Amino acid sequence: MSLIKKLAGETAIYGLSSILGRLLNYVIMTPLLTRVFVDGEYGVVSDMYATAAILMVLFTYRMETAFFRFGKEKEDLNRVFSSSSIFLAGTTLALVILLLIFSEPIARLLEYPGKGYYFRYFAIILGADTLSAIPFARLRLINRPLVFAAIRMINIIVNLLLILFFLLYCPYLEESGWPIDWFYDGSDQIKYVFISNLIASLVMWLCLLPSYFRVKIVFDWELVKKMLRYASPLVLAGFAGVINQMVGIPFIKYLGPAEDNMGLVGQYGAAIKIPVLMTLFTQAFNYAAEPFFFRNAERSDAREIYGQVAQAFTIVGCLAFLGILLYLDLIQYLLGEDLRQGLGIIPIMLLAYLFLGLFYNFSIWYKLQDRTMVGGLIGVGGMVITLILNTILVPQIGIYGPAWAALACYGFMAWLTYQSGQVNYKIDYPILKMVLYIAVVLCGYFLSDTGKQFYGDYLWIILSVNTLILGLCLLGFYYIDRSLFKKIILAFKNGLQRLRRRKS
Repeated sequence: MSLIKKLAGETAIYGLSSILGRLLNYVIMTPLLTRVFVDGEYGVVSDMYATAAILMVLFTYRMETAFFRFGKEKEDLNRVFSSSSIFLAGTTLALVILLLIFSEPIARLLEYPGKGYYFRYFAIILGADTLSAIPFARLRLINRPLVFAAIRMINIIVNLLLILFFLLYCPYLEESGWPIDWFYDGSDQIKYVFISNLIASLVMWLCLLPSYFRVKIVFDWELVKKMLRYASPLVLAGFAGVINQMVGIPFIKYLGPAEDNMGLVGQYGAAIKIPVLMTLFTQAFNYAAEPFFFRNAERSDAREIYGQVAQAFTIVGCLAFLGILLYLDLIQYLLGEDLRQGLGIIPIMLLAYLFLGLFYNFSIWYKLQDRTMVGGLIGVGGMVITLILNTILVPQIGIYGPAWAALACYGFMAWLTYQSGQVNYKIDYPILKMVLYIAVVLCGYFLSDTGKQFYGDYLWIILSVNTLILGLCLLGFYYIDRSLFKKIILAFKNGLQRLRRRKS
């Protein structure tokens, strides 16, 4: 358990930056944006970030995962870091130039005529974020989660402060007669969301820039070719993964059943902000777990450890699932009133994200075995399911189509990755216990949802009853596996104590 405690401690540190950042985002940013922008305008913001997420896979081509694979030995670390960074910098420069040149045609293609500057902003954002990928990966591999978290927080705070400046303070100055028209145009406030992100990404990259000066500059072309061969199937999987997560927005935009589909995009984009709270844990876990799995691959008890990690992940993921749903009647006020119509998709998306986290756990086998093509093929299979189901469902049920498609996709990917792993790299996952955890929280959710029919819309009654249901579910978890549940609590307690000692 000492290794799992260490992983839990690192996950807590990575999660701290994500949770604090998202907390700022949800307490300030989401309420602000969903009130400043109407449905269609917020739909533009969601659409642009969905497009950027797809492009980000092409920019990084999963080089950070290849970095973990080839840089896990200390004597290889600097050579791998230097070679991958130089190659990634060259391809990033080429892609940024192409986006800058073709920004106007791309804008017309995506139905934003005259808005080519949106894509020029994102060209620079993507460039800065890509150049930050390998330095961030290095921090994860050498166990520097506090530095990683601090730089992430700087990025988030700078972005937040700039958005507050542009969307709140600048309109006030303009109304007061201040001469700010030389840098501010109130007729297009959307662009200032992107400008804020651009500046924050550049600041983040500058914080990581010293990483390049701490290593000897070398370029090993043979090593780069090995890394590309390893990573290329993961690009396919990553591209499929982003499609699975983001394709709902363009499908709603072009195939939605409403007269104003951008309004539906805004509702969907706002609603999925809440399930993303669950991905904070998944993301923090992935930050810590991927290098952890590679570092400990040679241990004789590695497979046993991987099984315990998956069980612990399922427990915490189920608690996140249930916690969000039981207190959704309170959390919903983070969204503007006009953008709360999509809240019905949240239970479906939360369950989908839980399966996505299990997929991350199960997928370690093909990364360790250099069988990344398997991951690429599974990702493509999931993408096909997503595309087919969205094509069928979105015209019929609108924003619920992408939610059901995501659940089917991630459930399929988790199941197939588990099954293929048992054949090629058997890990004794406690599947029965993991299924029981999921069953307990689903029962808790349905019990809560059914109870509302009897005690109406009284918020204090809803929250009181749901807190009781949460306690019963925790008791159920305890009886499923008493020993591991105690160890998980102790591990996170130790992780937080470790964080406090480091700060002091």
